[in-house]
Order: sequence, then structure tokens, then C-alpha cells
Amino acid sequence: MSTVNQNLFKGVWVPVLTPFAADLSVDGTALAAHCHWLLEQGADGLAVFGTTSEANSLSVEERMSLLEALVEAGVPADRLMPGVGCCAMGDTVRLSRQALDYGCRGVLMLPPFYYKGVSEDGLFASFCRIIEQVGSDDLRIFLYHIPPVSQVPIPASLVARLLQSYPNQIAGIKDSGGDWNHTCELLERFDGLRIFPGSERFLLDALRHGGAGCITASGNVNPGGIRRVYERWSDGADDADDTQHRATAVRDVLEQSRMIPALKTLCARHYDDPVWATVRPPLTPLSDPDRAALFERLDQIGFSM
Repeated sequence: MSTVNQNLFKGVWVPVLTPFAADLSVDGTALAAHCHWLLEQGADGLAVFGTTSEANSLSVEERMSLLEALVEAGVPADRLMPGVGCCAMGDTVRLSRQALDYGCRGVLMLPPFYYKGVSEDGLFASFCRIIEQVGSDDLRIFLYHIPPVSQVPIPASLVARLLQSYPNQIAGIKDSGGDWNHTCELLERFDGLRIFPGSERFLLDALRHGGAGCITASGNVNPGGIRRVYERWSDGADDADDTQHRATAVRDVLEQSRMIPALKTLCARHYDDPVWATVRPPLTPLSDPDRAALFERLDQIGFSM
């Protein structure tokens, strides 16, 4: 069983969007400002360099420079959970060591995802090698299960093996499979792990089953609304379900668009900076009609950042 401090990782965590300049370089100043805004709006922590961050369109050097810039800009390192999972073990080790050096309390780790159909033994060997090479008792890994994107799942049997071998290092799971039954299975089987569904639509159900919270892309634009679900549940309020329904309604609208370009489009409007809508290829921005339709659907439910 993991011995992670239970008070460190809970609530609403946001996989932060990465703003790019017109030339596709990273805008570290805008990223730090967005991080501060998210924390001010109630986000409990920031999962920088995740899928929503377009992390796998960033080089290792870019990720390392950005983490340094965020800490220097006053973003608290203990509220950061950097994504570190890469196809190459050495890259994952470098990013994990840097996160520890800067005082981050946990890292979000994809499995090596280029080769498909690999065995559980191969995945186990990869995680073990990374843990041994990082070589720190302070390492806390949140396994990142996102098979719709990575096409490499992290089965419960692998989680159990890793926990048995590294009970201090395996701290939790981000389950972005989109299957509530799978999330529920994890919650029932791994009582001591911090388990986060990857969408707020499962937040209240997860909390009622012992979940830690959620790590959700739409937290980039609705951190306060999602945080209120957590607060109403924590307070035992009668309107927790109503609060969940309101957060889910926003999520429903966002999922009618391509999520990352849609979120960046909303940030561009919020910050009055059209460059915020820039995505790195192979992603493409929303078309003008798609952008107008997104705004109209959100206006119909009375949402704004």
C-alpha cells in the first residue's frame, strides 16, 4: 500500500494548457499567468505537461525550461504534478529528477506509448527501471491511464505489481479511460491510492466511492465551477448533485468540440489575446463557424470564464 501523504493530493487538479506564440514558441509568461489564475480560482493543483498541455508536442528541453520558469514565476512547486512520461526511459528519468529537484511532490507518468500491444511484463520492467534510475525515496508517481490516446493501457494487475514492489513510489492513478466501471474497479481494489478520474463528470461519484478528486482538462476554463462540486460534497450539502449537473453541462458542451482547441479558444476570449488559440501541429485551431457554435452553446447555458 502506498504511504503517500493523503493530504497532498486531492481535490480538483488541472492539466494546464500550454500557450504558444504566433511562431509556435512557448509563451512561458502567459503560462505562468494562467497557472496563477487557476490557483486563484480554486484549483488545488496543476498537472502541467499532460495531454491537454500538448506535452508530447514539446521537447524535453522545453518542458524543463518551462518548469524552471514556472517556479521562478512564483507558482508553488508543491502544487505542481508535471507530466514526465515519454517513450524513452532516459527522458522520463530526466524529467522526474528535475521535478524532484524543484520540489514537486508528484509526477504524472504515461507508460511508454509508441509500441502497441506490448506485454505487461514489458511495461512493468519499464516502470521499474525508471524508478530505480531516478533513485529517490521522495518520488511519487501517479500512473496515467489514457488508452483512448496512448493505446497502451495500464491494467489493474500491473498497478498491483508495481504497488507490491514500490509501495512508497506509486502514489495514485489518473484514469482517463472514460469508463466509470473501470474507475470504480480501481477505487474498490486500491483503497490507499489517490485515484482521479480524468473528467469532472465522474467527480461526485468518485468522491462518494473514496476517490481523491479529478484531474480534468475543462478545469482550464471552469475551475471554480468544478471546485464547487468538491466543496459541496465535502460540506455534505444537499445541492452537491445540482452543482455536479451544472459542471457536467459545461463539459457536455466542450466535448461537442475538439477539446484542446476549444479550451484555447475560450482562453483567447477570456484573456483578450487571439494568440492563445494557437495550437501546435498536428492539432489545428477551431474554424470560425466552430468557434461561433461553441460560444453560442456556452451562452445558452449561461457559462463564462
